[in-house]
Amino acid sequence: MGVKQDQISKLNSKKSGWEYFQSLGKTFMLPVALLAAMGILLGIGSAFTGGATIELFPFLGNPVLQALFNFMTKVSLVAFSYLPLLFAVAIPLGMARENKEIAAFAGLVGFISMHLGTNFYLVQRGILEATDTKTIIGIESIDTGVLGALVCGMIVYFIHEKFQYVELPDSFSFFSGTRFVAIATAIIMSFVGLIVPLIWPYFAFAIGKVGYGIQKSGNFGPFLFGAGERLLLPFGLHHILVATIRFTEAGGTYITKAGETVHGALNIFYSQFAQGPEFVSPEFTRFLSQGKMPTFIFGLTGAAYAMYKSAYPENRKKIKGLLMSAVVAAAIGGITEPIEFIFLFIAPVLYLFHAVMTGLGFMVMGMLNVAIGNTDGNLIDFLVFGVLQGLWTKWYLVIPVGIVWFLAYYFVFSWYIKKHDVPTPGRDNSEETEDVDTQGEELGNYTAKMMLKALGGKENIVNLDNCITRLRLVVNDASLIDVDAVKKAGAIDVVKLNDTNVQVIVGTKVQVLRKQLDKLL
Repeated sequence: MGVKQDQISKLNSKKSGWEYFQSLGKTFMLPVALLAAMGILLGIGSAFTGGATIELFPFLGNPVLQALFNFMTKVSLVAFSYLPLLFAVAIPLGMARENKEIAAFAGLVGFISMHLGTNFYLVQRGILEATDTKTIIGIESIDTGVLGALVCGMIVYFIHEKFQYVELPDSFSFFSGTRFVAIATAIIMSFVGLIVPLIWPYFAFAIGKVGYGIQKSGNFGPFLFGAGERLLLPFGLHHILVATIRFTEAGGTYITKAGETVHGALNIFYSQFAQGPEFVSPEFTRFLSQGKMPTFIFGLTGAAYAMYKSAYPENRKKIKGLLMSAVVAAAIGGITEPIEFIFLFIAPVLYLFHAVMTGLGFMVMGMLNVAIGNTDGNLIDFLVFGVLQGLWTKWYLVIPVGIVWFLAYYFVFSWYIKKHDVPTPGRDNSEETEDVDTQGEELGNYTAKMMLKALGGKENIVNLDNCITRLRLVVNDASLIDVDAVKKAGAIDVVKLNDTNVQVIVGTKVQVLRKQLDKLL
């Protein structure tokens, strides 16, 4: 027990603000990934059950096919109807360093307990009928939405970290350790629920003011959102900004035809989309997929082509695979980091240009009243939520704007790389260039051993985690990391946030490397 407590104390002592907010942002990806996938199901189901589509393609009116499409639409509601609950579970699950399953279970217990506490307060005060409430997993309570779930998840995380190794007297020893986490969570979160009716109006007012300010900023609001997201990405904090706009009043408020109040740009889009295309408003889609499309599908492709053409002729064949895989990840998968981190650290001016162009993409799509929603801004979203839905989405406007973005990225990148002799892939004749097309591909045990050694060895690793494309590490001493050796082991680059918090940019195969490192550790 003493050894275990020493390990936990060591971990907690290393936890900085950087690490905390990065860990918090990373946890958003689990429910958001589900949301994006369910959004595609909703888009396909809605597209093929519409009267206009059936009239155009009569075979889609087959009862079996219609039942299948309606089933897809119904299944998609798992993410939209229970999104706050998903966040409440995902946050402690993602942030906990050990006993993650206990943390996830406690998240569920905490979310239920919080709303039971709120219901108790409203009933005891006799104000349940007079309060704006909603039935949440069978409990009549105040709808705090995703923001309330975030607070719940963060509190449960701290409860888990505090009590997962608690020792009770022998007569109560059965409830010690991880069993005590859920018990403590139920009690503490019930009291939190009692406080919610007292403080929530102030939170709602403050967020409403933020949303009002964004809405009043007109077309400049989407620009700030798009550019801000890119500027925060290198620090791993962009998920927080995105979640605020997508799921809280900061992204807008909408009242459905049934009288239900919906908050957040993404929540509003899905609600409107489910009601019918005539309800979808570009006022809210301007913060969603459509704004990313000029950059993700076209702009970064232009940047990659510029890097290819700027490479020395003898090296172009070697880097083709690297650049093509990065373009596919961005245009089809909506994952831009593999290509962004190629130029971020060696040409920050180009990354600043990229951030501005991303913001302009959001602004221009909003000004043109394009109405393509969802989250990823890739070709899948373009087809499912744009082309398949019909001309009312104005999907066709993405193409001419995208061509402009492709040309802008191509000429700016080409000019800057050649003028300043930027060592983008293929312009560096060093030893590493020979293997640039396979960088990150060989993630077997040998490469993992090289990576661990380059990171300073086992003794230097305090905590190891990963997101979609990056290893996130807490180390004893960041100065012990050999950046060149880390790159030779398969990484794109290393970001040292401070003396103990480090990110290793690997790419989409980071999960494979993480598992290999876990075995070695």
